[in-house]
Amino acid sequence: MPAKQLIFTLVTFFHDLFTATWIGGLIVLGLVVIPSFKHVLGPSAQTKALLADLRKRLSRLVYVSMAGLALTGMLLSRRAPEFQHLFYWGDAYGIALSLKHLLMVVMVAIALYRSLVLERSQAALSFKQQMFSFQLIFINLGVGVLILLLSAFLAVISA
Repeated sequence: MPAKQLIFTLVTFFHDLFTATWIGGLIVLGLVVIPSFKHVLGPSAQTKALLADLRKRLSRLVYVSMAGLALTGMLLSRRAPEFQHLFYWGDAYGIALSLKHLLMVVMVAIALYRSLVLERSQAALSFKQQMFSFQLIFINLGVGVLILLLSAFLAVISA
């Protein structure tokens, strides 16, 4: 395999891995883990401790995924013949890619807000703030799914 193909393969693999890690983590956390903990353990101190530990561990993966997606996304866009420039709105490819990038910025902002603002004061969060934090997980999950839909659309129109 020529070096260019090997590099492109690895960049694509890591981009997909970072995507699966972040969005897959959101899906599992939001649809399986949090509801299961609350169902089995109820709103106890143990539930809070388990969720706090999970958040801490998952945050590391999310930060790596954010940086990895930005880097691999830039490398992949340089290879795409349809790519004009960042936030190009002149054709269907540019619009879909620009929307994907905007949604990615939204996801990053939500994730950083949750981890740097809400979770820093986790012990002092009111019930209302905790519910808002959980709602943000589901919002980010929905945004992530939209990004996957846009990625599929981009793959179809560039094939």
